[in-house]
Amino acid sequence: MSKCGTILVFHSAPLVRKVLQEILENDGHVVRATGDLGIAVDMVRETPPDLLLIDVYVANINGHDAALYLCQRSPRMRVLMVAGVPADQRIETRTTGAGFLVFPQPYAPADLTARVREILESSPINGAHK
Repeated sequence: MSKCGTILVFHSAPLVRKVLQEILENDGHVVRATGDLGIAVDMVRETPPDLLLIDVYVANINGHDAALYLCQRSPRMRVLMVAGVPADQRIETRTTGAGFLVFPQPYAPADLTARVREILESSPINGAHK
């Protein structure tokens, strides 16, 4: 049985947020979405998500730093960063060093939902991020 979870989509592009939200909701997840760090903090406080899906480059914010900030408020939350550039080694080194997972673009919706389910079904390592 596949596990569905609560996911926070943090992306600065409204259309991308909407599409990601629809893809994940159609797969059975509860999804909240925002492009604003303050709102994301409030969402994490209200109901800590199982997974943060965040773009590496969020408008005016480094996605990696924003993810670290949000993880301070919800240490058990896992992080999947979507990289707007395929297989950028610098991004992967920095994010995996923080315990975040990277999912390079472009990707098909089925690939995204499969990766999200894989993350949610795996046991957390040391109760954090992965």
